[in-house]
Amino acid sequence: MTDRGQLIDRKFASRVDWNLMRTFVDIVRAGGIGAAARQLNRQQPSISAALKRLEDHVGATLLHRTATGVEMTTAGKALMVLCEDMLESAQMVPHQIAQATKRVEGFVRIQIISGLMSPEFDEAIASFHRRNPAIHIEIRVSPWRQVLDALEQGEVEIGVGYDSSVRGSLMYEPLLVERQQLYCSRYSPYFGYRLSRLHDLKDKAFVLTGDDEIEAITHLRRRYRLGTRVSGLAEDINEAKRLIVQGVGIGFLPVLAAEQDVAKERLWPILDTDMEPSYDIFLLSRSEPARDTATQLFWDEVIRRLRAKGRA
Repeated sequence: MTDRGQLIDRKFASRVDWNLMRTFVDIVRAGGIGAAARQLNRQQPSISAALKRLEDHVGATLLHRTATGVEMTTAGKALMVLCEDMLESAQMVPHQIAQATKRVEGFVRIQIISGLMSPEFDEAIASFHRRNPAIHIEIRVSPWRQVLDALEQGEVEIGVGYDSSVRGSLMYEPLLVERQQLYCSRYSPYFGYRLSRLHDLKDKAFVLTGDDEIEAITHLRRRYRLGTRVSGLAEDINEAKRLIVQGVGIGFLPVLAAEQDVAKERLWPILDTDMEPSYDIFLLSRSEPARDTATQLFWDEVIRRLRAKGRA
C-alpha cells in the first residue's frame, strides 16, 4: 500500500461526509444519477458532484455509467455492502436505546404455518422475552397463502411460511429447509416397508392438508394420482398427523413434525429418503416496513440467530 493510501485509510472516517454514502446508496437503488435526482427532488449536477466527492474520498471509481443507468465497480460493490450495514445500524439506534433503557412495550404480531419446527425461531422467542418481558407476543397459525396475504394487507408484521414464487412487496430471509415424507400408521399394511413405486399407492385412502399443502406436494400427488380417494382433511399439520396416526389414511407431513411419532412407532415413513420433497421456509416481512420498536427488536433477534447458525 502506498503512503497516500495509508493516509486516506487513516483519516477517512474523520473526513468523509456520511451523507455522501447515503447519496451513493440512493443512486444505486434508483438505478442511475438522474433517477436518484428525481426521487430526492434534487438537481442532477448536485448528485453527480456528491458521487465525485465520495470517489475522491475513497480513492476509487465506484460507478460506471451505462446506457441503462449505472453499474457498480468492484470498489462500489464493497462500499455498497458497508453502506447498507451502516444504514441498518443507524435505523436501529432508537430501538436499541429504548431496549437499553427498559422502556420497550407493545405487541409483536406473527403469523406462521402450522407444525413449524425451528430451534432458531424458538430460541429467539425465549431470548426476546427475557430481554423484553413487557412486550406481548401474539402468534396466529394459518395456511401458507394466508400468511402471505396477512403480511401484504398489514394484518401482521412478521410471518413464517412457504412461498411458491417471490412477491415484490415482501422480504424473504431463509429460515430452514423443510422436508416432507409420506407416512402411514402402525395399522397400515405398509408399516415397516419402504416403497419406491408411488403408483402403487394411487387408490389408497389419503389424508390431505387442504390449503396448507405445499405446491411441491400437490404436484407430486397429481403426478402419481395420490389422494384421489380422500379419507381425511385437516388444514393444520398437527391435526392431519392425528388422523394419520389413528389410521384414517396415509399422508404427507413435515419430517421434523413427525419424528417423535416415528420414534414411538406410531408413524412409519413409506418413501426412501432420497424421494422426500424439500423446500425453503422463510422469515417474512413487508419490503418497506415501518416497524415499531417491539417488532424490529424481535426481527433482529431472529436474524442474529440465523446468521450465527450460518457462521457455525
